[in-house]
Amino acid sequence: MTDYDQLTLTQAAADISSGRITSHALTTEALARAKASADLNAFVTLDEVGALKAAAAFDARAKSGADKPLGGVPIVIKDNIEVAGLPCTAGTPALKDFVPQADALVVASLRAAGAIILGKTSMHELAFGISGYNTAFKTGAELGVRNAYDRSLIAGGSSSGTGAAIGARIVAGGLGTDTGGSVRVPGALNGCASLRPTVGRYAQAGIAPISHTRDTAGPMAATMADVALLDRVITGGDAVLPADLKQVRIGLVRSMLANLDADTDAAFRAALEQIKSQGATVVEIEMPQVAELNGQVGFPVALYEAYDDMVAYLAHTGTGITIAALAEGIASPDVKGTYDGLVLPRKLPAPDGTLVDAKPVYDAAIKTARPALQALYRDTFASNRLDAIAFPTTPRVAIPSNPDSSSLENFGLFIQNTDPGSNAGIPGIQIPIALGARSKLPIGLELDGPAGSDLRLLAIGMALDKVFGRLPAPK
Repeated sequence: MTDYDQLTLTQAAADISSGRITSHALTTEALARAKASADLNAFVTLDEVGALKAAAAFDARAKSGADKPLGGVPIVIKDNIEVAGLPCTAGTPALKDFVPQADALVVASLRAAGAIILGKTSMHELAFGISGYNTAFKTGAELGVRNAYDRSLIAGGSSSGTGAAIGARIVAGGLGTDTGGSVRVPGALNGCASLRPTVGRYAQAGIAPISHTRDTAGPMAATMADVALLDRVITGGDAVLPADLKQVRIGLVRSMLANLDADTDAAFRAALEQIKSQGATVVEIEMPQVAELNGQVGFPVALYEAYDDMVAYLAHTGTGITIAALAEGIASPDVKGTYDGLVLPRKLPAPDGTLVDAKPVYDAAIKTARPALQALYRDTFASNRLDAIAFPTTPRVAIPSNPDSSSLENFGLFIQNTDPGSNAGIPGIQIPIALGARSKLPIGLELDGPAGSDLRLLAIGMALDKVFGRLPAPK
């Protein structure tokens, strides 16, 4: 008897390969769970006909004995990543009728490995936010993608639906995208694992952008072993084995331990003790300039590049939609305000609150501040001989889902720790560590590593899978 609440991608692939379960049976169960959880608003498109047809075709072929790493396993894809024959809305009304003819390269890799695409997941509109409170698409009574553990709370963003679908045990894995925390924030809030790869490691073709400097697709899954499996399929790399934690050295930055709620603080401290008990070395380090440099990079790069990158993407869609028409149709007030006030006029807020021309600020960010931020990380890892820097992925557990959850204050709070590494282009993994003692909500720990150290991070994450185990399924 299959325990769907504890099923992982790795186990599902093994069970299908051994004949314990069929792809059709597993896909049928996933579709039933998706429909039973319509109140999550996790999906923009649920491809029942296509998924069942693909599963049946896989089962028919599987009798010939062709083993594939994701053979017959259902997964989900964030709705800003193109899947042939399914709408790719990027969570916004203007693109609701855009149906790409080809898979994005990252999707093509997963499909070639035997994955069954269950559907396209909802997201913070145009990926511009951390709450997932999208007013454009819903399948439940309330607006906004809802948390897998408590429907009154946010799922996080912007890869909200993928996080909620994995946390709610609809599927065991899928794809999101990450500009400043978008696979890690929903991972933390819904209790799933994820990787933001080193920028440039995954192909970006066929993905609706915010910023070519900062954007990347990222795998999200039940466990770090599953994330490593997705990563291996996407990159064509080698299998990863769990690291020896006695050989791992981790740094702690005091500024990344600010603004924590009581549950997060307690869970993070307990997790560090568990990590140390396995023989890992944990040291306190200083990164005094990190917040200042990050502030000079984050918004200037994302908001300036958002215009040109979206214009180029809209041309690629062949829909004839202009950026002005796209902006006109934006449904979520927070995203509408950002587009109308900053992206379209190419403006940025100055420290005194006035709006200034974005180009010189952007140029300074790209030429000076970002290289300085990258050098700070590079030197910090090298001089302290670190494999990773650890911090709570989000400073708080999930907050109530409503229009206020998308405030600028909440945005800044929830990307407090995920944003600096994003701007430096380095890899980071999100690991579920506990349910809060009081809140009973998921809490995550992130490890950021040096540029290009993705496989080392995944190996450490796989070792930590064994330390923390999997969070209990939502009741």
